[in-house]
Amino acid sequence: MTRTETLLARRRRLLGPNVPTFYADPVEIVRGEGVWLWDAAGRRYLDCYNNVASVGHCHPRVTEAIARQAATLNTHTRYLHEGILDYAERLTARFGHDLSTLMMVCTGSEANDVALRMAQAVTGKTGMIATNATYHGNTALVSQLSTRRPPIGGYAPNVRLVPTPDHLRPLDGSAEGQSRAFAAHVARAIEELEAAGHGFSSLILCPFFANEGFPALEPGFLAPTVEMVKAAAGVIIADEVQPGFGRLGTHFWGHERMGFAPDIVTLGKPMANGHPVAAVVTRPEVMAAFREAFGYFNTFGGNPVSCAAALATLEVIDSEDLVSNAAKTGAYALQRLRALKDPRIADIRGAGLFFGVEFTLPGTLEPAGDFTARLVEEMRRRGVLLNRIGRGANTLKIRPPLPFAHEHVDLLVDTLAEALAAMPA
Repeated sequence: MTRTETLLARRRRLLGPNVPTFYADPVEIVRGEGVWLWDAAGRRYLDCYNNVASVGHCHPRVTEAIARQAATLNTHTRYLHEGILDYAERLTARFGHDLSTLMMVCTGSEANDVALRMAQAVTGKTGMIATNATYHGNTALVSQLSTRRPPIGGYAPNVRLVPTPDHLRPLDGSAEGQSRAFAAHVARAIEELEAAGHGFSSLILCPFFANEGFPALEPGFLAPTVEMVKAAAGVIIADEVQPGFGRLGTHFWGHERMGFAPDIVTLGKPMANGHPVAAVVTRPEVMAAFREAFGYFNTFGGNPVSCAAALATLEVIDSEDLVSNAAKTGAYALQRLRALKDPRIADIRGAGLFFGVEFTLPGTLEPAGDFTARLVEEMRRRGVLLNRIGRGANTLKIRPPLPFAHEHVDLLVDTLAEALAAMPA
């Protein structure tokens, strides 16, 4: 057996079957630095996918902060500790709309679970709405909204999944009417939940519609939907796990870019550069309602080491001007990608350091999911790590660490051009 086969066999024996791995020929990663990863054989890969290590793999400032705090104290929030307060002040200063209170947890799944329960506490109702091509996490509650695998026994009766916006195939057949069409679907879902006796508590969405394939949507697109939700006394939850912390370049948060005010914001993966940290940010009255309704405590959420990692990550984003870098490098990436010529390329879009290429069967709007899967594997074989996303799994998802620079874009696009040329239409 090869080393890879041996590792996969051990995983199956020790972790159980069907534990997900990236790529048909999985990569054994042993080291990371900046935008690079190295495998066990010493081969270097350009990481075009990880928003987890948002400020770069093994950033020395973050790793030093973790080590220093771990060598001093690590405990939980039932003891007083300034670390979580210092971080809460620094983080909530980045928000408007009176989003001034923070609850720290360990994963985005936990954050979204808490956010949905906050909405129930505020409204006294249980009905939840998400899109039909989304992913918000793995807890029993949150998995009811995720569409990768339907829950055993089917979706709960208090859940409604509405059609997602789409760039090439807009909801009402036109880009101009798609905003109203999306709002109309949400309105019908609200009516159904109220009629069924569940009532409407919340609409949860990623402001960038990342898992839906990040369709190109103008600021203000969600205005009719927000108006509808507010008229129904519901709560809007913005899942910022993917677009947050400056990734989109023009704004620190995705909801800012889309021009709406959420009631609750959830954060996760990039928050502490790979250390398991996530959070919920909301208005004081929402937090108070949740604290009154639920006796919630998270042993590891907000521990001093996690807070040190998160604060150091925030400081690196500022000191290295990574939001501006995302804007400049992302614009250059779109420019270079749009120069590619291939009959399977249907669209190239994105914002900041979150961009991609949508592929369809030549001359049609039929998603080329199988081709995109093969292209991802070919790029991995050529030393570039990325993945695919969207309803048809036909859009390359390119979401590199924030220090990504022009020379990295050149390597990415040149390699993509070579891969496309090696895969005849």
